[in-house]
Amino acid sequence: MLGQRLSVVLCAIACACSPVLGRDLHPNAQRYNVKAFSFAGGIPLRIMPLGASITHGVASSDGNGYRQDLRQHIVDMGNAVNMVGSNPNGTMKDNDNSGWPGFIIDEVHTKSNADTPKYKPNLVLINLGTNDAIRNIDIPKAGERMQSMITDIYTQSPQATVVLSGLIRNAESGAQERGVQINSQYQSLVSTLQKAGKPIIFADMQGLDGPLPSDLAPDGIHPVDKGYQKMANIWYKAIGQADSKGFLKKAENNGLPDDGAA
Repeated sequence: MLGQRLSVVLCAIACACSPVLGRDLHPNAQRYNVKAFSFAGGIPLRIMPLGASITHGVASSDGNGYRQDLRQHIVDMGNAVNMVGSNPNGTMKDNDNSGWPGFIIDEVHTKSNADTPKYKPNLVLINLGTNDAIRNIDIPKAGERMQSMITDIYTQSPQATVVLSGLIRNAESGAQERGVQINSQYQSLVSTLQKAGKPIIFADMQGLDGPLPSDLAPDGIHPVDKGYQKMANIWYKAIGQADSKGFLKKAENNGLPDDGAA
């Protein structure tokens, strides 16, 4: 019996440290109440995935995008999760999100102004700006426009930590070049906000572990399942960074359940 429990704990350590995220976690992690590697001591995470079509899960086989893999890993490691947003999509039970296909930063800002004060998330995952890059919309001020939305998020949900991701690779060279410019602005924005004491992390989606062109659908924009799983890995690591900095706080009690799949 002792050996079995030790095996579970060792497996939990390996799962927590591994950069690979999927559905191969130890099946008894929750049964044995292995909480030592959960985020912020196991507080419930009310997560609002915020963005456009990639957040919504377009081109994934089940419509879940990165959300199902990310959610399952967080739950298996000890945190209850309720994903929130007013535009649900996908086969997963807790399929709420605030992803709006085709929208640019300013349009998603308007949607966030409705969803953030309604749901009061304590974790907001932002992947946004791909449509701005594709359509070449006000690229020099992408960072300023993003900052305006994030400022409103902090006002509307004071307990929120923000993870702002860079844009993933795009197969079209012009859109990719503009995406790199946007990513540079986002990195600078995160650095500035962190120095100002704001709880925010940058998640690099174009690093070595990010989706490659071969992980994209034929449109050259949206990931297929393998690409979305890579995104989930990166989100998970970024949440861990937020936790290590003490950013994560308990969500405001507004009547929403801790577990969105209950």
